[in-house]
Amino acid sequence: MAAFPFGAAPTYEGHFMFELPAGESGVLPSHWLRKAIDAGVIDSEHYKIPEASIQPASLDLRLGDVAHRLRCSFLPDQHDVADKLADYGMDTLDLRDGAILERNRPYLIPLIEEVALPAGVRAKANPKSSTGRLDIFTRVITDKSFLFDEIEEAYTGRLYVEVVSRSFTIKVKTGLSLNQLRLMAGANRFDDTDIRRLHAEDALLFIDGVVVPPADLAVGNGLFLSLDLKGDERGQVGYRAKKNSHLLDLSLLDHYDPDEFWEPVRREKGNRVVLEPEEFYLLLSHEGVRVPPSYAAEMTAYDPTSGELRTHYAGFFDPGFGHGADPLTGSRAALEVRAHDVPFMVEHRQPVCKLSFERMLETPSSLYGEGLSSHYQFQRGTLSKHFKRP
Repeated sequence: MAAFPFGAAPTYEGHFMFELPAGESGVLPSHWLRKAIDAGVIDSEHYKIPEASIQPASLDLRLGDVAHRLRCSFLPDQHDVADKLADYGMDTLDLRDGAILERNRPYLIPLIEEVALPAGVRAKANPKSSTGRLDIFTRVITDKSFLFDEIEEAYTGRLYVEVVSRSFTIKVKTGLSLNQLRLMAGANRFDDTDIRRLHAEDALLFIDGVVVPPADLAVGNGLFLSLDLKGDERGQVGYRAKKNSHLLDLSLLDHYDPDEFWEPVRREKGNRVVLEPEEFYLLLSHEGVRVPPSYAAEMTAYDPTSGELRTHYAGFFDPGFGHGADPLTGSRAALEVRAHDVPFMVEHRQPVCKLSFERMLETPSSLYGEGLSSHYQFQRGTLSKHFKRP
């Protein structure tokens, strides 16, 4: 059969071929994700993948019908996930009418979506922004894999998501989306020279609405973001999750009173905050971030030698994040922070996380915030979409 290098072409079986442009690489945009669905690269059996699941550079993955309560987390290594479940599963919950997931208990949930990745195409998963803001730890595993969230090229099979809600007892149901999937081809991650060049051509970072001068750009295997610990006129800089709060139903949006689940965090003299160990904080970046339309970004792990601090759960930044304002100012990033072992002091403008950038295979047909259900464009707060706005 002749190659169709720029899209999906019908085969004699009524399915579609899926072949990327020759020699091209990058993160697959929304219109290529639609082609992947048509071609069966991403499938959902009898469930139709809704248009709302397709984001500018990622696909929302949906929970299946059951959740397996686990006695411990695991990776399958050389085995299928189903074989490991026989050893580590404790019981099974039916999610079709909703089920409660206990705090600090791992659950493994088969996802509705499955993949049949062609050679040269790999995938990566990440929690959705709302998931990270609720202190829900998720990561995808596949059969015969020793890595979380990384799906190797040519993998064919089911996807499973491990879910651990750290702060809240939550209710979930079939079809709910907690994480996202990106498809990628080739090696596309920018080095620091590339990031500096891109920022000089198409600004990535702003402070108080002003482009950060190229000489002041902080890079080190990624673009650094720092904390805003000045906060508002009351000195509030974010929130800390309450323990033993009410049940949180993830299907309810703009519903809950923040005071029932969160307590305000205020700076102390000197624009600093002491993070208590194993408490969960929502803070904001000092900088405004902008992701140009032809690029995608991801918040990456920070060097642990800089302090016992976990600074993100949800990492994908879609093309167009912080892009649509006139004049351009960027959008501040919500930072999900937890200190480990000992109380840890953080100060205003202290670097706590990094952004990596990758080129898109093509510019998406729609950008983050353009008529999409983009809840966090130009955000001024950190709470998820489940809470009433202050």
